[in-house]
Amino acid sequence: MTRITVLGGTGYTGTNIVREALARGLEVTAVARNTPASPVEGVTYVTGDAADAATIEAAAQGADVLVSALAPRGPLLTPFREVIGRAAAAAQAAGARLGVVGGAGSLLVAEGGPRVVDGDFPEAFRDEALTMSAVLEDLRASDAGLDWFMVSPAAGYGSYAPGERVGTYRTGGDVLLVDDEGQSFIGGEDFATAFVAEIVTPAHRRARFTVAY
Repeated sequence: MTRITVLGGTGYTGTNIVREALARGLEVTAVARNTPASPVEGVTYVTGDAADAATIEAAAQGADVLVSALAPRGPLLTPFREVIGRAAAAAQAAGARLGVVGGAGSLLVAEGGPRVVDGDFPEAFRDEALTMSAVLEDLRASDAGLDWFMVSPAAGYGSYAPGERVGTYRTGGDVLLVDDEGQSFIGGEDFATAFVAEIVTPAHRRARFTVAY
């Protein structure tokens, strides 16, 4: 049985990944600062601060895949790049794969074009997007022995618009996916489905890909 540990496993994205992984028969551990009010039955919950190196090292031990569902905001904004760097080192040392939930800001608006964050992007989220872009650069420059993947959601993604499970989605590379009307959206459950599918059947080694309807 594949064992995964999800950093930030009680947040919006983390909870969806945890639920989907459990439904796919994976052994799931969720790490967060606090235990959830409504824990998912069958999931092992561990309290810990992702900014603490010992928490990261412990999370990687025994895992086949270490997942970061953390967001570079609030108290994690400044240390986020270092946190993911520690997670990468811990995963590689433990022989685990690293999966990172990315953001849409680092995607390109067109092949060879500028990043989404470099255009008309909400100022309130610019620092987060730039930090995640730096993390992607770090992963691409990492030691070849690190097995990692990053999944960036569509532009319209988050707890503010959870949507409903559709059961289908498209995957792309580094370019933002939009529909025929120019909209870019993915619901939380379908994003988690795509993320866990990459864990169960790896198709993107040392690469970032995106998901949208």
